[in-house]
Amino acid sequence: MVINTTHLGGTASSVSVARISHGLMMMGNTPESTDEVCFASLKAGIDGLPAGAKMFLNSGEFYSKTWGPENLDLLNRFFTKYPEYADKTFLSVKGAMVGMISDCSPENLRKSVLNIQNHLGPHKKMDLYQPARIDRTISIEDAMKNLVLLLKEGHFSHIGLSECTAETLRRAHAVHPVTAAEIEVSLWVYEPETKKVIETASELGISVLAYSPIGKGFLGGKFTNASELPAGDYRTGYTRFKGETLAHNLRLVSALPELAAKKGVTPAQLAIAWVAALGPHVIPLPGSSTASRTLENCAAGDIELSADELTALNAMADAEVKGSRMAGGPEEAQLWG
Repeated sequence: MVINTTHLGGTASSVSVARISHGLMMMGNTPESTDEVCFASLKAGIDGLPAGAKMFLNSGEFYSKTWGPENLDLLNRFFTKYPEYADKTFLSVKGAMVGMISDCSPENLRKSVLNIQNHLGPHKKMDLYQPARIDRTISIEDAMKNLVLLLKEGHFSHIGLSECTAETLRRAHAVHPVTAAEIEVSLWVYEPETKKVIETASELGISVLAYSPIGKGFLGGKFTNASELPAGDYRTGYTRFKGETLAHNLRLVSALPELAAKKGVTPAQLAIAWVAALGPHVIPLPGSSTASRTLENCAAGDIELSADELTALNAMADAEVKGSRMAGGPEEAQLWG
């Protein structure tokens, strides 16, 4: 049973959620992640909640190897089998992508939310909708107005953003309260703009969904070089995880395992706990498709860090990381909109 919870921001300020959220991107993406395994992972997190709290689930319209709705179909099957779990969760879904490009036109947003609803099925409504990237062809004010129209029609209850700058977040929030901004945050990703978004979100009462807090698995010690990644894994395209660049980046966090061992926690848990320590509005968003990993992640929300531990971890976060955090090209160009 986890202890610590937090409240969401914006129009969802009355909603209490677990201190650590549950990213679903890899569910169903490997032969091992069967419905049985994934359902156990979902239930493990939800069953460990204190009374009155919800588990924040983060999905995507395109979360699959085919860029299709398979992740939503899996959630449909889960909530069909366990409808009693629907009210115990707060579900965010990212969408509005056409290939690698965001399209927040009224027509595409409507197409996106209707597609999501169709695949989610009747047992669980999307609580929070997020354009997965910022549409650079229209103003954020117009994009928000398009989102508000769909919100008022009842397609979802709250609006979120993803990969936005602090300035974009502030402008969007001036049109309609933003509940959450999803950005990458970890000991390897603590850029000047990361800090600005966290600061601005705190000022405006917005949650920060901090995805990849374990450095896409590397900070947890699961991988030490790119050759250990499964064939075809998306991470193999990131320069951050190649050759000497990866070796350099791993040296920056080489003290993490020893620090975690002294604390009696895993390196992954310590990395998550550092992200959570950035503020009560910062909600780490690690991914998991197994029950054991979900429980390990959730337990990190109850870890309290000492001043000395924070100093050591902050030094790691401030070191210069090499390589890109996306695969380049259109994907890289969509960051910090």
